[in-house]
Amino acid sequence: MASEWSMSELGQVVNIQTGKLDSNKADTKGIYPFFTCAPEPLKINNFAFDCDAVLLAGNNANGIFHLNRYCGKFNAYQRTYVITPKKNETIDLRFLFYQLHTLTQRLGEYSQGTATKFLTIKILSSLSIPLPPLSEQLTIAHILGTLDDKIELNRWMNETLEAMALAIFKSWFVDFDPVRAKAEGRDTGLPKEIADLFPDSFEDTELGEVPRGWLVKAFTDTIEVLGGGTPKTSMLEYWNGDIPWFSVVDAPSDFDIWVVDTEKKITQLGVNNSSTRILSTGTTIISARGTVGKVALVGVSMAMNQSCYGLKGKYEDKDFFTYFSTRALVSDLQQKSHGSVFNTITKDTLKGVNVVLPPSHIIQSFERRVAPILWRIRENVFESRTLAELRDTLLPKLISGKLRVNEAEKLVRCET
Repeated sequence: MASEWSMSELGQVVNIQTGKLDSNKADTKGIYPFFTCAPEPLKINNFAFDCDAVLLAGNNANGIFHLNRYCGKFNAYQRTYVITPKKNETIDLRFLFYQLHTLTQRLGEYSQGTATKFLTIKILSSLSIPLPPLSEQLTIAHILGTLDDKIELNRWMNETLEAMALAIFKSWFVDFDPVRAKAEGRDTGLPKEIADLFPDSFEDTELGEVPRGWLVKAFTDTIEVLGGGTPKTSMLEYWNGDIPWFSVVDAPSDFDIWVVDTEKKITQLGVNNSSTRILSTGTTIISARGTVGKVALVGVSMAMNQSCYGLKGKYEDKDFFTYFSTRALVSDLQQKSHGSVFNTITKDTLKGVNVVLPPSHIIQSFERRVAPILWRIRENVFESRTLAELRDTLLPKLISGKLRVNEAEKLVRCET
């Protein structure tokens, strides 16, 4: 199959141009994507391009050149390359996107610069790529795209599910909607057995008006705070084991919630000979040093480094209440963090923040209501991880012609 493919220089089949703007032109309230050298696009209020294009970051301190594809109106940073097919050239843009993914390591090797690695149009134009017939490009792009589409669907679903769970938490424990409705003689919109759990009046406290009978406590009076640690890096037998070891780089997006894998792993020997410990599924992790306030739920048993805290609710099973309560406190904790070099959240920082604590029966009702939502998010995270692993396995084999498309299609059908 690959013997029938031609070899072409990238510059022969595509147009390569750059954006014109500095990255400081970004506007958080913008309506168009603004592609810089960051992994994800920023926002901006004007566009310079209206097309289907592959966007390639042109510089990076570590020689990692991020790749995106977008169709529509957008703008680009002056070191971001906008790649579009030349007229009359038989190249599918989605195929090209996957083709360039397989070249990322070579791009790092070909890049110039010392402190910051950068690419030039000359480097990109001279890249040699295998080019199968258009029909085969479309098939390969469809196979890989099917996996990416399912991953994107899971991402969208998790975003929706997370918003649902967060809305319930905010309604019950931040805005006190059921209590306000009962105080005003309105329907709470909840089933009677749940509505009956809430009081029908408020009382004044140091945090302002809170539902009658609910307590105001220091955050640390409601949680158990767990520390982490790092095994000695000089002891090879402590590393590259099968126990995930969390650091802030492993934090998931807010809507994925769960962390199910980590960049580094340690051995049981590493756990035994360091201050880290194994955290159970459902434990909340918050980053406490440097990049403070990243929050995640432990999706599989794992350890963590000393720049994080593990948080478990005291007295009863309230993992999800603890997670959302921690997220609600992030802004306050960040404001109270301190440090001469890095911002740091200490145990005293956690102790210095007060929270409203509802009765146990209301927390348990909340747990029962959101548990199916959050466990479904976890399932989607695992599925997306499996799909990404399959995509990354198939990608180089398909792009190089080492795997026939009909064989790949069978593997994809089994997973989707």
